[in-house]
Amino acid sequence: MGVEERRQQLIGVALELFSRRSPDEVSIDEIASAAGISRPLVYHYFPGKLSLYEAALQRASDDLAARFVEPAQGPLGARLLRVMGRYFDFVEEHGPGFSALMRGGPAVGSSTTNALVDSVRQAAYVQILSHLEVTDPPARLELVVRSWISLAESTALIWLDGRRIPRAELETQLVHDFAALTAVSAAHDEEMGALLRRVIEAEPADGPFGDLVGRLISLAS
Repeated sequence: MGVEERRQQLIGVALELFSRRSPDEVSIDEIASAAGISRPLVYHYFPGKLSLYEAALQRASDDLAARFVEPAQGPLGARLLRVMGRYFDFVEEHGPGFSALMRGGPAVGSSTTNALVDSVRQAAYVQILSHLEVTDPPARLELVVRSWISLAESTALIWLDGRRIPRAELETQLVHDFAALTAVSAAHDEEMGALLRRVIEAEPADGPFGDLVGRLISLAS
């Protein structure tokens, strides 16, 4: 097996182990055993667990960022719902690793780890702006989108701790949250109001945003 092929194998093995348990609980010996090689050979390819963790995190962050990519077709609410479905697929597949990354793990605090986490957030931010067809976002829109991305992260972390709410409900709720954050901002700013009206005009009554409007009307009646 070539050097790069072996490195990629080790990254894959490490990512699988880090996805099932917190990186703090995974040893180099376990990674070596799972890869079918000796402990010294692991160190031949990576100087330590931290560097291997960061390499695995790079692959995971690329995967997570790609899950925000969605064709710009159809109503925004349906697009966001599909994105949230893929996002929670990732959270389920990498639960302990995702939790360790966001709450604190062996590489947290390193410049590499922080940069990777920020790159995923930025990728999500850019994707949402592209769906809104905005290239130069005003301050209020930037606040809404970045706040929503943070909300998705915290919601996923809370959900992982017991999974007491059905996942599908949370995915829909997060899409509703995006609409709600936008609506509150629109109540204070005409530019945001125009954007919200443009989005709502393209939404079907049976879509996620239409569902939210119906629920709110029912509550108020």
